[in-house]
Amino acid sequence: MTEKFTHGYALLIGVGESAYNKLSLPVTVKDTQAIYAALIDPDLCAYPDNQDHIRVLNNKDATKAGILDGLNWLKEKAQSDPDAKIFIYYSGHGWVDKTTKQYYLLQHDIKPTKIASSALSAEDFTSALHQIQPERLLVVIDSCHAAGMATSKDADLELEEEFDDFIRVAPSKGLIDELKQGKGRVVFTSSEGEQKSWIKDETISIYTYHFLEALQGAGNKPGDKEVRVSNIMNHLGKAVPETARQLYSVEQVPYNDITGGDFVIAKLLGGKGLPAKGWEEVKPEATQKINKIADNISQYAQQIYNINEANGSHFGNVIHKK
Repeated sequence: MTEKFTHGYALLIGVGESAYNKLSLPVTVKDTQAIYAALIDPDLCAYPDNQDHIRVLNNKDATKAGILDGLNWLKEKAQSDPDAKIFIYYSGHGWVDKTTKQYYLLQHDIKPTKIASSALSAEDFTSALHQIQPERLLVVIDSCHAAGMATSKDADLELEEEFDDFIRVAPSKGLIDELKQGKGRVVFTSSEGEQKSWIKDETISIYTYHFLEALQGAGNKPGDKEVRVSNIMNHLGKAVPETARQLYSVEQVPYNDITGGDFVIAKLLGGKGLPAKGWEEVKPEATQKINKIADNISQYAQQIYNINEANGSHFGNVIHKK
């Protein structure tokens, strides 16, 4: 029987459907669903499949209050488990106000005429994050999305004109440094500056695709039985820019910095680890599994908005039951 990753806790946020439709980003929900599927798969990351270890906030659940409540839940988990390894994944819009330079995450219940007062400010997000006191915490922010991740390219251009007081950018180095304050904190972003985060296809983003590869050992050595943040960093740093150049002839360079420390974030292939020939030996099967997860999520996406309430739903090779 596979040993569970019992000290792993995750909050996955896919804003997806926005209350203001022009801001919707459907693929972000598919990304969080795919990561969820990998985390709970006993033959991959082996997180316990229950709400005591993973919470998923998609679409209407990805509200400002919902996100802050999720961060408070992680705070409580860290207090009750001194060995907690915490993983936060946010996929949605990230904008900076041209005048105030304040950064905002645009959650589901955004009010387009009152961005500054209704959006989740970086200040509030950082403050809530600082209340979480584990010694091992990974935050991933995928927040600068390219045309094609929105409902349409025309809609994407309309957003630029409608909200011309804001710029879509990845978190700045200064903000990342604030997020990293504290022991054992690591922050990854899917791109840098005004670079965009691109989709691989309609089922998944480039960044999430390679993140899923990393969770299956793409950055590990033969014999490794755990995935560390350094393994993920090494793979994303090489694979994401290469794919972005191949597909779009653009630069998308993830920000990866583990100066906050290196630590285990998941089991590797259910704890069995990589075989003697390493990643290349398991890559064909890993690619097939990612594609299967993506295909199944695309098939069920219209019915499954809140994974926490899913019952008997298929995600890759996993059937989620409450």
